Amino acid sequence: MSAAPVRWGLRANLAQFSLLVLVNALVGGMVGQEQTVLPLLAEREFHLTGYTVLLTYVLVFGLSKAATNYFAGTWSDRFGRKPILIAGWLIAIPVPVMLIWADHWGWIVAANLLLGINQGLTWSTTVIMKVDLVGPRQRGLAMGFNEAAGYGAVAITSALAGYLAEQYGLRPAPFLLGAAYVVLGLALSTLAVRETREHARLEASQPQSGSFTGQHADLTNRQVLVRTTFTDPALSSASQAGLINNLNFGLSWGLFPLLFAGAGLEVDQVGILVALYPAVWGIGQLATGALSDRWGRKHLITTGMLVQATGLTLIALVGTFPAWAIATALLGAGTAMVYPTLLAAIGDVAHPGWRARSVGVYRLWRDSGYAAGAVLGGIVADIWDLRAAVWAAAALSLLSGISVAVRMYETHPRTDRRPIDHTEDTS
Repeated sequence: MSAAPVRWGLRANLAQFSLLVLVNALVGGMVGQEQTVLPLLAEREFHLTGYTVLLTYVLVFGLSKAATNYFAGTWSDRFGRKPILIAGWLIAIPVPVMLIWADHWGWIVAANLLLGINQGLTWSTTVIMKVDLVGPRQRGLAMGFNEAAGYGAVAITSALAGYLAEQYGLRPAPFLLGAAYVVLGLALSTLAVRETREHARLEASQPQSGSFTGQHADLTNRQVLVRTTFTDPALSSASQAGLINNLNFGLSWGLFPLLFAGAGLEVDQVGILVALYPAVWGIGQLATGALSDRWGRKHLITTGMLVQATGLTLIALVGTFPAWAIATALLGAGTAMVYPTLLAAIGDVAHPGWRARSVGVYRLWRDSGYAAGAVLGGIVADIWDLRAAVWAAAALSLLSGISVAVRMYETHPRTDRRPIDHTEDTS
């Protein structure tokens, strides 16, 4: 029996696309199990002092995830998407066990090293596979579904972990969620997910159109790194905006629970506030990803960074549960405008021949933001206080939005205003 023909489009690949959405939800849930609980665990069971020390787990997670993102793109081009996805789940197996039984903070940090590798391999691969499946016209929609599933699961699991921690204690109940996610994610990735690399090869073989018209199909890894980081105004603007976006998320992960709990909120209230940010972020992407296919990428990214700056400013100013709920929802709305749109912009510009590697480089810089948020947030909070760290993140978000407005060109094929003349990087 001959193999089924390779076809693009959401409708033609709905079953596999939906399966990958579910898999990415499980990936996101692995982060959600920690968000509410670990900062409180650090204070109450490990008696850590100093915000910089407390945020070591976010720093290690960010560095390992960022580095793995880069290699995930390269390896998925070389070995295929599915083997990388399975490897990511295998690495996650020890994580819940380490979190449950850790008797020293070093084990928590080590668990987050493995979690970062898991996230880099699995999340990067689901992004690449969805872009492969839908083809050039529905990238924003595809990224909206992907990121909505991931961060929606972060939100649901954060709230559920907070509830379990309030009812049964900080350990082990919240981390049993992660154990279930690993089992299900590995089973689905091994038994049901199919390879998508042929979809990218089909796109690369077609007559070039859209934003990668004139792009060279064969670039070295170094050329892809330089182009995505520095020389292409859209790719590099996306990389810096992604970094600042995840700086905000990393800071929120490590410091928001302490800020809210320090104001006298109960653990389940803290869990709701911590979950509200990724919940609005996740749900909002169902709309913003598709809207970027209609309206273009640049203005949504610019507006999203400015809205994030506004939300962070409110978080630094207010001090009650209702006010913080409004502020974290605003932060989530700004992130929803940015997150799928940045990935869609990378897909617009990068040629299919090196798109997976460009996605890996972008995600390298974006997820370095976790580490940057841990360092910045920890140092500023130790020198001044928690609110000063939030003010610093607000200022960086404002500067990032202004930079995108000034430097980035529109990348969407229907609204591309950039000159078509592309020259190959010689660096």
